[in-house]
Amino acid sequence: MGDSEPPPRIEGKYTAIVVCWLLGNGCLFSWNSMLTIEDYYVYLFPSFLFVQKYHPSRVLTLVYQPFAVGTLAILTYYEAKINTRKRILFGYTLFFLAVLAVLILDLATSGKGGIGTFIGICIVSGAFGLADAHAQGGMIGDLSYMNPEFIQSFLGGAAASGALTSALRLITKAIFENSKDGLRKGAILFFSLSTLFELLCVVLYAFVFPKLPIVKYYRSKAASEGSKTVSADLAAAGIQTELREATEELKQFERKGMKQLLSENKDYALDLFLIFALTLSIFPGFLSEDTGKHSLGTWYALVLIAMYNVWDLIGRYIPLIKILKLESRKLITTAVISRVLLVPAFYFTAKYGTQGWMIMLTSFLGISNGYLAVCVLTSAPKGYKGPEQNALGNILVLFLLGGIFAGVTLDWLWLIGKGW
Repeated sequence: MGDSEPPPRIEGKYTAIVVCWLLGNGCLFSWNSMLTIEDYYVYLFPSFLFVQKYHPSRVLTLVYQPFAVGTLAILTYYEAKINTRKRILFGYTLFFLAVLAVLILDLATSGKGGIGTFIGICIVSGAFGLADAHAQGGMIGDLSYMNPEFIQSFLGGAAASGALTSALRLITKAIFENSKDGLRKGAILFFSLSTLFELLCVVLYAFVFPKLPIVKYYRSKAASEGSKTVSADLAAAGIQTELREATEELKQFERKGMKQLLSENKDYALDLFLIFALTLSIFPGFLSEDTGKHSLGTWYALVLIAMYNVWDLIGRYIPLIKILKLESRKLITTAVISRVLLVPAFYFTAKYGTQGWMIMLTSFLGISNGYLAVCVLTSAPKGYKGPEQNALGNILVLFLLGGIFAGVTLDWLWLIGKGW
Protein backbone atom coordinates (compact mmCIF):
# COMPACT_ATOMS: atom_id res chain seq x y z
CA MET A 1 0.00 0.00 0.00
CA GLY A 2 2.99 2.29 0.39
CA ASP A 3 4.36 4.62 -2.22
CA SER A 4 7.36 3.88 -4.40
CA GLU A 5 10.78 3.70 -2.80
CA PRO A 6 12.28 7.09 -1.86
CA PRO A 7 15.49 8.47 -3.36
CA PRO A 8 18.65 6.40 -2.71
CA ARG A 9 20.07 9.05 -0.38
CA ILE A 10 17.51 8.09 2.27
CA GLU A 11 19.34 5.87 4.73
CA GLY A 12 18.09 3.27 7.17
CA LYS A 13 15.96 1.14 4.84
CA TYR A 14 17.44 -2.22 5.82
CA THR A 15 17.58 -1.30 9.50
CA ALA A 16 13.89 -0.36 9.26
CA ILE A 17 13.11 -3.72 7.62
CA VAL A 18 14.80 -5.57 10.50
CA VAL A 19 13.04 -3.45 13.13
CA CYS A 20 9.68 -3.99 11.39
CA TRP A 21 10.35 -7.75 11.44
CA LEU A 22 11.04 -7.66 15.18
CA LEU A 23 7.99 -5.48 15.87
CA GLY A 24 5.80 -7.81 13.81
CA ASN A 25 7.17 -10.69 15.84
CA GLY A 26 6.37 -8.81 19.03
CA CYS A 27 2.71 -8.37 18.07
CA LEU A 28 2.12 -12.12 18.31
CA PHE A 29 5.09 -13.58 20.21
CA SER A 30 3.47 -13.54 23.65
CA TRP A 31 0.11 -14.72 22.30
CA ASN A 32 1.71 -17.53 20.30
CA SER A 33 3.61 -18.50 23.44
CA MET A 34 0.30 -19.02 25.18
CA LEU A 35 -1.09 -21.04 22.27
CA THR A 36 2.04 -23.15 21.94
CA ILE A 37 1.96 -24.38 25.56
CA GLU A 38 -1.53 -25.80 25.14
CA ASP A 39 -0.24 -29.20 26.30
CA TYR A 40 0.60 -27.58 29.65
CA TYR A 41 -2.80 -25.91 29.96
CA VAL A 42 -4.65 -29.08 28.96
CA TYR A 43 -2.77 -30.83 31.77
CA LEU A 44 -3.33 -27.96 34.22
CA PHE A 45 -7.04 -27.51 33.52
CA PRO A 46 -8.53 -30.95 32.80
CA SER A 47 -12.16 -30.23 33.77
CA PHE A 48 -14.44 -28.12 35.91
CA LEU A 49 -18.10 -27.97 36.97
CA PHE A 50 -20.38 -29.68 34.42
CA VAL A 51 -18.05 -29.19 31.48
CA GLN A 52 -15.88 -32.15 30.54
CA LYS A 53 -12.96 -29.99 29.47
CA TYR A 54 -11.79 -26.43 29.77
CA HIS A 55 -10.85 -26.49 26.07
CA PRO A 56 -8.13 -23.86 26.72
CA SER A 57 -7.06 -23.77 23.07
CA ARG A 58 -10.58 -22.68 22.16
CA VAL A 59 -11.64 -20.65 25.21
CA LEU A 60 -8.52 -18.47 25.43
CA THR A 61 -8.73 -17.62 21.73
CA LEU A 62 -12.44 -16.84 22.05
CA VAL A 63 -11.76 -14.51 25.00
CA TYR A 64 -8.93 -12.78 23.11
CA GLN A 65 -10.90 -11.87 20.01
CA PRO A 66 -13.80 -9.68 21.29
CA PHE A 67 -11.27 -7.39 22.98
CA ALA A 68 -9.14 -7.24 19.83
CA VAL A 69 -12.02 -6.64 17.39
CA GLY A 70 -14.04 -4.30 19.61
CA THR A 71 -11.06 -2.13 20.50
CA LEU A 72 -9.81 -1.96 16.92
CA ALA A 73 -13.27 -0.98 15.65
CA ILE A 74 -13.22 2.03 18.00
CA LEU A 75 -9.61 2.90 17.13
CA THR A 76 -10.33 2.64 13.39
CA TYR A 77 -13.34 4.95 13.68
CA TYR A 78 -11.29 7.61 15.45
CA GLU A 79 -8.03 6.82 13.61
CA ALA A 80 -7.57 10.32 12.14
CA LYS A 81 -7.55 11.91 15.61
CA ILE A 82 -5.46 9.36 17.52
CA ASN A 83 -1.81 9.86 18.43
CA THR A 84 -0.27 6.87 16.63
CA ARG A 85 2.91 6.88 18.71
CA LYS A 86 1.06 6.67 22.03
CA ARG A 87 -1.29 4.04 20.61
CA ILE A 88 1.48 1.70 19.48
CA LEU A 89 3.61 2.23 22.58
CA PHE A 90 0.58 1.42 24.75
CA GLY A 91 0.07 -1.80 22.77
CA TYR A 92 3.63 -3.09 23.16
CA THR A 93 3.78 -2.03 26.82
CA LEU A 94 0.54 -3.91 27.52
CA PHE A 95 1.96 -6.99 25.78
CA PHE A 96 4.95 -6.79 28.12
CA LEU A 97 2.82 -6.38 31.25
CA ALA A 98 0.35 -9.11 30.25
CA VAL A 99 2.97 -11.76 29.54
CA LEU A 100 4.71 -10.79 32.78
CA ALA A 101 1.36 -11.30 34.56
CA VAL A 102 1.10 -14.86 33.18
CA LEU A 103 4.54 -15.63 34.57
CA ILE A 104 3.73 -14.09 37.97
CA LEU A 105 0.38 -15.93 38.12
CA ASP A 106 2.03 -19.29 37.54
CA LEU A 107 4.74 -18.61 40.12
CA ALA A 108 2.23 -17.28 42.67
CA THR A 109 0.00 -20.34 42.37
CA SER A 110 2.95 -22.77 42.23
CA GLY A 111 1.59 -24.21 39.02
CA LYS A 112 -1.78 -25.14 40.52
CA GLY A 113 -4.85 -25.32 38.28
CA GLY A 114 -8.42 -24.55 39.25
CA ILE A 115 -11.11 -22.17 38.14
CA GLY A 116 -9.48 -19.13 39.78
CA THR A 117 -6.22 -19.58 37.89
CA PHE A 118 -8.09 -20.24 34.66
CA ILE A 119 -10.09 -17.01 35.05
CA GLY A 120 -6.83 -15.14 35.66
CA ILE A 121 -5.35 -16.52 32.45
CA CYS A 122 -8.56 -15.59 30.58
CA ILE A 123 -8.21 -12.00 31.84
CA VAL A 124 -4.64 -11.91 30.55
CA SER A 125 -5.89 -13.29 27.23
CA GLY A 126 -8.30 -10.35 26.99
CA ALA A 127 -5.39 -7.99 27.70
CA PHE A 128 -3.48 -9.57 24.80
CA GLY A 129 -6.44 -8.79 22.52
CA LEU A 130 -6.51 -5.18 23.71
CA ALA A 131 -2.76 -4.87 23.10
CA ASP A 132 -3.04 -6.44 19.65
CA ALA A 133 -5.64 -3.90 18.52
CA HIS A 134 -3.38 -1.04 19.55
CA ALA A 135 -0.07 -2.41 18.28
CA GLN A 136 -0.89 -4.43 15.15
CA GLY A 137 -3.61 -2.13 13.81
CA GLY A 138 -1.49 0.93 14.54
CA MET A 139 1.65 -0.53 12.96
CA ILE A 140 0.00 -1.66 9.72
CA GLY A 141 -1.77 1.68 9.42
CA ASP A 142 1.53 3.47 10.07
CA LEU A 143 3.48 1.34 7.59
CA SER A 144 0.80 1.63 4.90
CA TYR A 145 2.13 5.00 3.73
CA MET A 146 5.75 3.83 3.80
CA ASN A 147 7.74 1.34 1.72
CA PRO A 148 5.71 -1.84 0.91
CA GLU A 149 8.74 -3.87 2.02
CA PHE A 150 8.13 -2.65 5.56
CA ILE A 151 4.65 -4.24 5.63
CA GLN A 152 6.08 -7.40 4.07
CA SER A 153 8.71 -7.56 6.82
CA PHE A 154 6.20 -6.79 9.57
CA LEU A 155 3.87 -9.57 8.40
CA GLY A 156 6.83 -11.93 8.02
CA GLY A 157 7.82 -11.16 11.59
CA ALA A 158 4.29 -11.87 12.81
CA ALA A 159 4.44 -15.31 11.15
CA ALA A 160 7.96 -15.89 12.45
CA SER A 161 6.67 -15.50 16.00
CA GLY A 162 4.63 -18.66 15.51
CA ALA A 163 7.55 -20.58 14.03
CA LEU A 164 9.95 -19.41 16.74
CA THR A 165 7.60 -20.21 19.61
CA SER A 166 6.89 -23.64 18.14
CA ALA A 167 10.61 -24.36 17.80
CA LEU A 168 11.28 -23.17 21.34
CA ARG A 169 8.38 -25.27 22.64
CA LEU A 170 9.67 -28.42 20.97
CA ILE A 171 13.15 -27.74 22.40
CA THR A 172 11.90 -27.09 25.94
CA LYS A 173 9.63 -30.14 25.81
CA ALA A 174 12.60 -32.30 24.79
CA ILE A 175 14.81 -30.80 27.53
CA PHE A 176 12.32 -31.15 30.35
CA GLU A 177 10.33 -34.19 29.15
CA ASN A 178 11.83 -36.62 31.65
CA SER A 179 12.20 -34.20 34.56
CA LYS A 180 9.74 -33.72 37.38
CA ASP A 181 7.27 -30.95 36.61
CA GLY A 182 8.81 -30.69 33.13
CA LEU A 183 5.78 -29.12 31.44
CA ARG A 184 5.72 -26.29 33.97
CA LYS A 185 9.46 -25.64 33.76
CA GLY A 186 9.21 -25.36 29.99
CA ALA A 187 6.26 -22.96 30.28
CA ILE A 188 8.08 -20.73 32.79
CA LEU A 189 11.15 -20.55 30.53
CA PHE A 190 8.85 -19.78 27.63
CA PHE A 191 7.14 -16.82 29.26
CA SER A 192 10.41 -15.48 30.68
CA LEU A 193 11.75 -15.22 27.12
CA SER A 194 8.48 -13.65 25.93
CA THR A 195 8.66 -11.00 28.66
CA LEU A 196 12.18 -9.97 27.66
CA PHE A 197 11.28 -9.88 23.97
CA GLU A 198 8.22 -7.66 24.50
CA LEU A 199 10.37 -5.26 26.51
CA LEU A 200 12.78 -5.13 23.55
CA CYS A 201 9.89 -4.18 21.25
CA VAL A 202 8.93 -1.28 23.52
CA VAL A 203 12.49 0.03 23.35
CA LEU A 204 12.75 -0.46 19.57
CA TYR A 205 9.56 1.45 18.79
CA ALA A 206 10.17 4.19 21.36
CA PHE A 207 13.81 4.97 20.65
CA VAL A 208 15.03 3.32 17.43
CA PHE A 209 12.31 3.21 14.76
CA PRO A 210 11.24 6.91 14.78
CA LYS A 211 14.85 8.12 14.43
CA LEU A 212 15.66 6.19 11.24
CA PRO A 213 16.12 8.64 8.31
CA ILE A 214 13.82 6.73 5.98
CA VAL A 215 11.05 6.68 8.60
CA LYS A 216 11.47 10.42 9.16
CA TYR A 217 11.15 10.90 5.38
CA TYR A 218 7.83 9.07 5.11
CA ARG A 219 6.35 10.66 8.21
CA SER A 220 7.32 14.14 7.07
CA LYS A 221 5.72 13.35 3.71
CA ALA A 222 2.54 12.14 5.42
CA ALA A 223 2.46 15.31 7.52
CA SER A 224 2.75 17.45 4.38
CA GLU A 225 -0.26 15.60 2.96
CA GLY A 226 -2.38 16.51 5.96
CA SER A 227 -1.84 13.64 8.39
CA LYS A 228 -2.41 14.70 11.99
CA THR A 229 -1.42 11.36 13.53
CA VAL A 230 2.35 11.58 13.02
CA SER A 231 3.23 14.75 14.93
CA ALA A 232 4.33 12.90 18.09
CA ASP A 233 6.51 10.55 16.03
CA LEU A 234 8.17 13.48 14.27
CA ALA A 235 8.76 15.22 17.60
CA ALA A 236 10.35 12.02 18.98
CA ALA A 237 12.67 12.03 15.97
CA GLY A 238 13.71 15.60 16.68
CA ILE A 239 11.75 17.12 13.81
CA GLN A 240 9.79 20.19 14.78
CA THR A 241 6.96 20.75 12.35
CA GLU A 242 3.69 22.55 12.43
CA LEU A 243 0.92 20.58 10.83
CA ARG A 244 -1.16 22.92 8.76
CA GLU A 245 -4.89 22.72 8.63
CA ALA A 246 -6.41 20.25 6.24
CA THR A 247 -4.88 20.40 2.79
CA GLU A 248 -6.84 19.78 -0.37
CA GLU A 249 -5.86 16.10 -0.21
CA LEU A 250 -7.09 15.82 3.39
CA LYS A 251 -10.36 17.49 2.48
CA GLN A 252 -10.78 14.93 -0.28
CA PHE A 253 -10.13 12.16 2.24
CA GLU A 254 -12.73 13.55 4.61
CA ARG A 255 -15.30 13.73 1.80
CA LYS A 256 -14.67 10.10 0.97
CA GLY A 257 -14.79 8.96 4.57
CA MET A 258 -14.39 5.46 5.92
CA LYS A 259 -17.47 4.16 4.10
CA GLN A 260 -16.18 5.10 0.67
CA LEU A 261 -12.70 3.75 1.43
CA LEU A 262 -14.29 0.48 2.44
CA SER A 263 -16.53 0.48 -0.64
CA GLU A 264 -13.52 0.90 -2.93
CA ASN A 265 -11.67 -1.95 -1.20
CA LYS A 266 -14.48 -4.25 -0.09
CA ASP A 267 -13.05 -7.22 -1.97
CA TYR A 268 -9.73 -6.94 -0.14
CA ALA A 269 -11.50 -6.55 3.21
CA LEU A 270 -13.69 -9.59 2.53
CA ASP A 271 -10.66 -11.60 1.37
CA LEU A 272 -8.84 -10.97 4.66
CA PHE A 273 -11.97 -11.83 6.64
CA LEU A 274 -12.41 -15.15 4.82
CA ILE A 275 -8.71 -16.09 4.94
CA PHE A 276 -8.53 -15.87 8.70
CA ALA A 277 -12.06 -17.12 9.40
CA LEU A 278 -11.21 -20.38 7.62
CA THR A 279 -7.76 -20.69 9.20
CA LEU A 280 -8.89 -20.03 12.77
CA SER A 281 -11.83 -22.41 12.43
CA ILE A 282 -9.16 -25.12 12.25
CA PHE A 283 -6.10 -23.70 14.02
CA PRO A 284 -5.31 -24.10 16.88
CA GLY A 285 -8.41 -25.67 18.48
CA PHE A 286 -9.11 -28.47 16.01
CA LEU A 287 -5.41 -29.30 15.65
CA SER A 288 -4.96 -29.39 19.44
CA GLU A 289 -7.89 -31.63 20.31
CA ASP A 290 -9.60 -33.29 17.35
CA THR A 291 -6.94 -35.02 15.30
CA GLY A 292 -6.98 -38.37 17.06
CA LYS A 293 -4.14 -40.33 18.64
CA HIS A 294 -1.10 -41.37 16.62
CA SER A 295 2.41 -42.69 17.07
CA LEU A 296 3.75 -39.21 17.92
CA GLY A 297 1.70 -39.25 21.13
CA THR A 298 1.86 -36.00 23.12
CA TRP A 299 4.14 -34.54 20.44
CA TYR A 300 1.46 -34.80 17.76
CA ALA A 301 -0.43 -31.53 18.41
CA LEU A 302 2.86 -29.66 18.90
CA VAL A 303 4.19 -30.96 15.58
CA LEU A 304 0.99 -29.93 13.77
CA ILE A 305 1.09 -26.42 15.26
CA ALA A 306 4.80 -26.14 14.42
CA MET A 307 4.23 -27.21 10.81
CA TYR A 308 1.43 -24.68 10.42
CA ASN A 309 3.61 -21.88 11.81
CA VAL A 310 6.67 -22.75 9.69
CA TRP A 311 4.71 -22.92 6.44
CA ASP A 312 2.74 -19.77 7.30
CA LEU A 313 6.12 -18.03 7.60
CA ILE A 314 7.33 -19.46 4.27
CA GLY A 315 4.07 -18.43 2.60
CA ARG A 316 4.55 -14.82 3.64
CA TYR A 317 7.87 -14.60 1.82
CA ILE A 318 6.77 -16.25 -1.46
CA PRO A 319 5.28 -12.94 -2.78
CA LEU A 320 8.79 -11.48 -2.75
CA ILE A 321 9.32 -13.52 -5.92
CA LYS A 322 7.47 -11.23 -8.30
CA ILE A 323 6.39 -13.93 -10.75
CA LEU A 324 4.75 -15.87 -7.91
CA LYS A 325 2.85 -12.94 -6.42
CA LEU A 326 -0.91 -12.73 -7.04
CA GLU A 327 -1.97 -9.16 -7.82
CA SER A 328 -5.19 -9.71 -9.74
CA ARG A 329 -8.11 -8.92 -7.47
CA LYS A 330 -10.28 -11.62 -9.05
CA LEU A 331 -7.59 -14.30 -8.79
CA ILE A 332 -6.93 -13.46 -5.14
CA THR A 333 -10.63 -13.71 -4.31
CA THR A 334 -10.96 -16.99 -6.23
CA ALA A 335 -8.00 -18.47 -4.34
CA VAL A 336 -9.42 -17.31 -1.01
CA ILE A 337 -12.86 -18.82 -1.65
CA SER A 338 -11.38 -22.12 -2.85
CA ARG A 339 -9.81 -22.65 0.60
CA VAL A 340 -13.25 -23.64 1.93
CA LEU A 341 -12.45 -27.10 0.53
CA LEU A 342 -10.00 -27.47 3.41
CA VAL A 343 -12.88 -27.95 5.88
CA PRO A 344 -14.06 -31.32 4.49
CA ALA A 345 -10.44 -32.23 3.80
CA PHE A 346 -9.53 -31.85 7.48
CA TYR A 347 -12.69 -33.63 8.62
CA PHE A 348 -12.05 -36.75 6.55
CA THR A 349 -8.30 -36.73 7.16
CA ALA A 350 -8.83 -36.61 10.94
CA LYS A 351 -11.34 -39.44 10.67
CA TYR A 352 -9.64 -41.75 8.20
CA GLY A 353 -6.16 -40.41 7.37
CA THR A 354 -2.75 -41.08 8.84
CA GLN A 355 -0.66 -38.50 10.67
CA GLY A 356 1.45 -37.93 7.55
CA TRP A 357 -1.57 -36.74 5.58
CA MET A 358 -2.65 -34.49 8.46
CA ILE A 359 0.81 -32.92 8.68
CA MET A 360 0.77 -32.26 4.93
CA LEU A 361 -2.72 -30.73 5.07
CA THR A 362 -1.77 -28.55 8.03
CA SER A 363 1.29 -27.33 6.11
CA PHE A 364 -0.91 -26.32 3.18
CA LEU A 365 -3.26 -24.47 5.56
CA GLY A 366 -0.26 -22.49 6.81
CA ILE A 367 1.35 -21.66 3.47
CA SER A 368 -1.94 -20.58 1.87
CA ASN A 369 -2.80 -18.41 4.89
CA GLY A 370 0.53 -16.56 4.89
CA TYR A 371 0.78 -16.22 1.12
CA LEU A 372 -2.73 -14.86 0.53
CA ALA A 373 -2.63 -12.49 3.52
CA VAL A 374 0.55 -10.82 2.22
CA CYS A 375 -0.80 -10.68 -1.35
CA VAL A 376 -3.87 -8.80 -0.13
CA LEU A 377 -2.09 -6.36 2.18
CA THR A 378 0.64 -5.50 -0.33
CA SER A 379 -1.64 -5.35 -3.39
CA ALA A 380 -4.29 -3.04 -1.98
CA PRO A 381 -4.81 -0.03 -4.27
CA LYS A 382 -2.14 2.61 -4.43
CA GLY A 383 -2.77 6.22 -5.28
CA TYR A 384 -4.06 7.29 -1.88
CA LYS A 385 -2.42 9.96 0.24
CA GLY A 386 -0.87 9.28 3.65
CA PRO A 387 -4.00 9.82 5.77
CA GLU A 388 -6.06 7.58 3.48
CA GLN A 389 -3.45 4.83 3.44
CA ASN A 390 -3.28 4.86 7.23
CA ALA A 391 -7.07 4.61 7.48
CA LEU A 392 -7.19 1.83 4.87
CA GLY A 393 -4.56 -0.14 6.78
CA ASN A 394 -6.68 0.07 9.93
CA ILE A 395 -9.81 -1.00 8.04
CA LEU A 396 -8.09 -4.05 6.56
CA VAL A 397 -6.68 -5.13 9.93
CA LEU A 398 -10.17 -4.73 11.43
CA PHE A 399 -11.54 -7.21 8.88
CA LEU A 400 -8.55 -9.49 9.49
CA LEU A 401 -9.31 -9.60 13.22
CA GLY A 402 -13.02 -9.94 12.48
CA GLY A 403 -12.21 -13.03 10.44
CA ILE A 404 -10.16 -14.44 13.32
CA PHE A 405 -13.09 -13.83 15.69
CA ALA A 406 -15.49 -15.58 13.32
CA GLY A 407 -13.03 -18.45 12.93
CA VAL A 408 -12.53 -19.11 16.64
CA THR A 409 -16.30 -19.08 17.06
CA LEU A 410 -16.83 -21.54 14.20
CA ASP A 411 -14.09 -23.74 15.67
CA TRP A 412 -16.55 -24.84 18.37
CA LEU A 413 -18.69 -26.53 15.72
CA TRP A 414 -16.11 -29.33 15.56
CA LEU A 415 -17.27 -30.34 19.05
CA ILE A 416 -20.83 -31.12 17.95
CA GLY A 417 -21.65 -34.74 18.78
CA LYS A 418 -18.63 -35.11 21.10
CA GLY A 419 -20.39 -34.19 24.33
CA TRP A 420 -17.87 -31.36 24.57
